[in-house]
Amino acid sequence: MMIRPPKPHPSPAVRLAPSILSADFARLGEEVRAIEAAGADFVHFDVMDNHYVPNLTIGPQVCEALRPHVQIPIDMHLMVEPVDALVPLFAKAGADCITFHPEASRHVDRTLQLIRAHGCKAGIALNPATPLAWMDHLMDKLDLVLLMSVNPGFGGQTFMAHTLHKLREARRRIEAHTATGGQPIWLEVDGGVKLDNIGAIVQAGADICVAGSAIFSAADAAGGYHGVIRALQQAAASPTDFPSSNAPRRTTPCH
Repeated sequence: MMIRPPKPHPSPAVRLAPSILSADFARLGEEVRAIEAAGADFVHFDVMDNHYVPNLTIGPQVCEALRPHVQIPIDMHLMVEPVDALVPLFAKAGADCITFHPEASRHVDRTLQLIRAHGCKAGIALNPATPLAWMDHLMDKLDLVLLMSVNPGFGGQTFMAHTLHKLREARRRIEAHTATGGQPIWLEVDGGVKLDNIGAIVQAGADICVAGSAIFSAADAAGGYHGVIRALQQAAASPTDFPSSNAPRRTTPCH
């Protein structure tokens, strides 16, 4: 499936990527069809191996089974170590975008090339304590950068407010890259995205917001997710200050 390149930030609308980690696993086909019908832009998979992160989730067979149910891209977030052996399996199963953690690969540049060689968009995922410096020598190989706003491993966690500063700095680096002729790069945020903070997250520079429990725990009365997805889209389009109960904005550099 061909994916259109992202528009320069700011975008008129954020792209939403519901994470099926929070969906009803007994009826996953129905769940992904429902989020597509409601206007989701991606289906987000959180793949965990109980090695790189302390949880065990899903493999390529689930991706292959769900691929016929939706036309929107499948956004594959690999929280696994090692990475390279799984890339061809998920690409064959129908993934459109594959993101991995650089700490989990022996040769990050080679892993990015491997993902692209299998016809997928390629990205790196950076944990809260992982510096943005990983981007510096990889910009020409990146289609997306995913910033974790929680520690990876479990859904339902609270957004870490200092991610907003990291987002602004990542956006600055991406815009500097594209200004000199570089390819567009999506900036994605994953973890604790809710109605009360998505506006601040998008204002800080996010193109794509991953949301799990915020979507799948708020089904419409008749089933489906039209109401919550519409509400998230509207909140994303209305810049707001981050909730004051969270930590103050960090002002030190993210290098």
